Amino acid sequence: MSIASPEHEHVDPHTGTSTTGHEWDGIRELNTPLPKWWLNIFYACIVWALGYWVVYPAIPLATSFTKGVLGYSSRGAVTQELADLTAARAPWVKSLANASFADIEKDPKLISFARAQGKAAFGDNCAPCHGAGGGGSKAFPNLVDDDWLWGNGSLDDIQQTLTHGIRSTDAQARMGNMPAFGEGVLKPTEISLVADYVRSLSSLPVDKAVDLKTGAKVFADNCAACHGDNGKGNNELGAPNLTDQIWLYGSDKATIVEGIVKGRGGVMPNWGERLDAGTIKALAVYVRTLGGGR
Repeated sequence: MSIASPEHEHVDPHTGTSTTGHEWDGIRELNTPLPKWWLNIFYACIVWALGYWVVYPAIPLATSFTKGVLGYSSRGAVTQELADLTAARAPWVKSLANASFADIEKDPKLISFARAQGKAAFGDNCAPCHGAGGGGSKAFPNLVDDDWLWGNGSLDDIQQTLTHGIRSTDAQARMGNMPAFGEGVLKPTEISLVADYVRSLSSLPVDKAVDLKTGAKVFADNCAACHGDNGKGNNELGAPNLTDQIWLYGSDKATIVEGIVKGRGGVMPNWGERLDAGTIKALAVYVRTLGGGR
């Protein structure tokens, strides 16, 4: 690299622009400084950044960060907004908590608020398991199809389930497990036969060579106590209807056999410990609108 002396200023013959005097392997650098307007903006940004560091939290420290003279933080702003929203909703939530379901259904404004509040609470608390639209997934009930494991879909039944949960730590939780019949209760051949019989209750295809009569006897001796003689289920025990072609875990034989062998017993939290009474009622109203009920 060579540097030309000031008295020997070089002008690029192609652009007519002076060069800086820097040359690398015969390549000269044009002397084209940044536009003043760009530099002014750049300097203004520097000043703005310095001011931002003073006004807002910006500089990380060993265990914390500078708070800024305004004491602002995005978390604090969100927390305040949520607090303001909670305060604005408080009278409505209190009205929900104190009103009966019959009164809620008679008041257009109150039931409209209940549905909106319930939808928001559902998205925050229930959607991770039951899906954003309540469609459920494997092992998590579909709340849209009006098929209820516990109760008949009434608002009181839904409120009970929400408040105390299913197989939760709450003393009033709904209880009822599917026993593990594979642990010394039924033989593998009996489990296979009863699985085929259960599939036949929903009109699912079963090998013609299967002895369904024996499967029916195994069912009557071991399963009918909860699911009923005709397999229609018992929503006081959480025993599903085996004839309606609605399956919580799946309808293929392998899945049914797995349930018979290992048992079933999903857990739903008792939301009464986490949500206020008004929000529980709003959730009950919203969930019922998804699937109906009596």
